[in-house]
Amino acid sequence: MNQKALFIIFGGTGDLAYRKLYPALFNLYEKGYLKEDFAVIGTARRPWSNDHYHEVVMSAIEDAGRDSGRTNDDLPRKFANHFYYQSHNVDDVDHYVALRKLADELDEKYQLEGNRIFYLAMAPRFFGTIAGHLKDQQLLTDGDGFNRLIIEKPFGRDYPSAKELNDSISGSFKEEQIFRIDHYLGKEPIQSIAGLRFGNALFNSLWSKEHIDNIQITLAESLGVEERAGYYETAGAMRDMVQNHIMQIVSLLTMERPDVFDPSHLREKKIEAVENIQMYSKEEVDQNFVRGQYGEDEFKTQLAYRDEEGTDDNSQIETFVAGKLITHNPSLDGVPIYIRTGKRLTKKSTQVNIVFKNNDKNIFSDNPDEKLETNVLTMHIEPDQGFTLEFNTKTGNQGYKLSPVHLRYRKTAAEKARIPDAYEGLIRDALAGDKTNFAHWHEVAQAWKIMDVVRNTWDAETPDFPNYVSGSMGPQAADDLLTRDGREWVFNPRK
Repeated sequence: MNQKALFIIFGGTGDLAYRKLYPALFNLYEKGYLKEDFAVIGTARRPWSNDHYHEVVMSAIEDAGRDSGRTNDDLPRKFANHFYYQSHNVDDVDHYVALRKLADELDEKYQLEGNRIFYLAMAPRFFGTIAGHLKDQQLLTDGDGFNRLIIEKPFGRDYPSAKELNDSISGSFKEEQIFRIDHYLGKEPIQSIAGLRFGNALFNSLWSKEHIDNIQITLAESLGVEERAGYYETAGAMRDMVQNHIMQIVSLLTMERPDVFDPSHLREKKIEAVENIQMYSKEEVDQNFVRGQYGEDEFKTQLAYRDEEGTDDNSQIETFVAGKLITHNPSLDGVPIYIRTGKRLTKKSTQVNIVFKNNDKNIFSDNPDEKLETNVLTMHIEPDQGFTLEFNTKTGNQGYKLSPVHLRYRKTAAEKARIPDAYEGLIRDALAGDKTNFAHWHEVAQAWKIMDVVRNTWDAETPDFPNYVSGSMGPQAADDLLTRDGREWVFNPRK
């Protein structure tokens, strides 16, 4: 469905706009979600001309490989002609006056009916300033048109800074107008969690504390910090991955079934799910959370984190986090959720493992102590996409010896190629006003409150880093976290 809109991108010369936003918008144009009645204003400090801006946009499309196989070679040029550039200082009132004049002209030229999306592809410290000027200088339209603000994570560094950030933009935009992008929520396999849970009687009936023993979430990366060392020194794995991506996945896995699957009902259940995660004391943090920092690999061919360019020689920032969360949502009350994420691990993989209870007596064995193999449902997020269900069946020609088998489904390369990029899908949703796959302030706030307890506990202690070898699956303490509960990590590529 075609949607008329004016996009105003603050940070239009930046890496995010070049790598993600321009290719995503081009895909929407190519597929007809955007037609001829749209326009884009890019703003930043650089003194670019419109012609130069058009060349940059077309280069972004080409570098993203989004134009391969097209039959219409004129399409990128036609698309880029909808882009206009204005040099802009976010602190200068006069620049907003000029921006309003250009926006009004484009609204009339393209008949956009006052629909405006403001995309803040800049550091969060500018969000409040920009939002305030947009309101004060009357860039927000009245009447039937919409005004929507898209902001990128990080949404603060802790709860106080997140609240300050939220307060700074909520004076100009209402909550229903704010679209907080977490690109993990734009991934099709993450969006499929609700469908798997609530769209299948088998899993819907088994998704309870009576049948699930534990849930495991792994976001493993094989690379180190690479060129992100400067950012990582201020963020670490907790702020970079746990508070946002992992907590969003936790909410989708543990929320109660909504009466209706729409943005408002889903938001209500996700907020409830995060609020029902147990808050820990300092002592409980020490028992249930582990942090790590990678050292050299066993052959000394890869640098330790502290030896990476841009890091502190005595850095105490974590590149690995593992933890045990407890949900008190009614249907899963008491079920532990084991989480882990880290850099320089054995293998890149994002997956969720649902481990079912294994209390049944093995009537097929003469040994009364022999247990059945545990049933496990694995959701593969990336690089594979699909699922694996492990269950037991009879093998061999004699007797009733049971062995585990795997029911597997993986998306083919062709199927994955047809899935929209996360940013493409999220921008399309923002155009439609669909907030299903965006984070609500209450989710963000509660996730920070939970993780602030962990962060504050760690900040009061000096860690013994580095404490895991590059190419391993993290520090031994992460395995011990499960071992003392009589469990083990399902995903173990070194086993």
